[in-house]
Amino acid sequence: MENKTDMTEFFLVGLTNTPELQIPFFVMFTLIYLITLIGNLGMVLLILMDPRLHIPMYFFLSNLSLVDFCYSSTVTPKVMAGFLIGDKIISYNACAAQLFFFAVFATAENFLLAAMAFDRYSAVCRPLHYTTIMTTSMCVRLVIGCYVFGFLTAAVQVGDIFSLSFCISNVIHHFFCDIPVVMSLTCSDNRIGELILLLMSSLNIFFAVIVILISYLFIFVTILKMHSSEGYQKAFSTCASHLATVAIFYGTVTIMYLQPSSSHSMDTDKLASVFYTMVIPMLNPMVYSLRNKEVKNAFTKMIEKAKSSLGLHF
Repeated sequence: MENKTDMTEFFLVGLTNTPELQIPFFVMFTLIYLITLIGNLGMVLLILMDPRLHIPMYFFLSNLSLVDFCYSSTVTPKVMAGFLIGDKIISYNACAAQLFFFAVFATAENFLLAAMAFDRYSAVCRPLHYTTIMTTSMCVRLVIGCYVFGFLTAAVQVGDIFSLSFCISNVIHHFFCDIPVVMSLTCSDNRIGELILLLMSSLNIFFAVIVILISYLFIFVTILKMHSSEGYQKAFSTCASHLATVAIFYGTVTIMYLQPSSSHSMDTDKLASVFYTMVIPMLNPMVYSLRNKEVKNAFTKMIEKAKSSLGLHF
């Protein structure tokens, strides 16, 4: 029997123990991570470099891309190492750090999506007052608030979990240190911990979802009142990418966190976790770049400028 002071490391079971799948999975997740890295950091760079994108919508999008890259990076490299060299051991402190930073960035994304919905509401429903509502200071305060809530949520959850005693096992039946699976290893009475997790997750998600739903309710009412098909299409196009991101993010998060621990299935949890830790961060830049004309124009302009620079050199 070991308690929290004696537990020095955990063993991550990973996605699969089948030897034939290790290299194919390594190649697949390496490609996913490279696309995530290039897509998200490229989006941040593109928004920074193009003055036409220096507006609130793209300020939030650049932070969303940064958060996607960060929370994918807390998980994916360790998974890749497990497939390539079989490194499935994670220290107690590294597990706590991984869980903490993942909670920070996942929570920040949750609130960023709500901030983006409010920005879209302001742009579509109150266009004449948009510049006075979404000022630079307002945008900065909203983004800082997202990160502050992320750090506070992570601090409470990780502090609660790692104050418990771990004596059942050090085997984590997952590919990273996620809150529900780590909590399942404790031999302490964790009913209060589960209640804290459920309440905090529910409040964070429900608050963001309520802001998003109310914002889009007003947006759809405004769109229905539009008599111009051009205005209708423009309003819808500015919201379509955000709606797609919202649907994917909250669909998978709900599967993981808004159900009691007794209802968790390891296979379902792993599939959902792969989706929101690796696939969603990869998809978000694609969703925004493919559906957004301004992003595509900025990207084309940057490519032409790069070609022109290369032409001058040669």
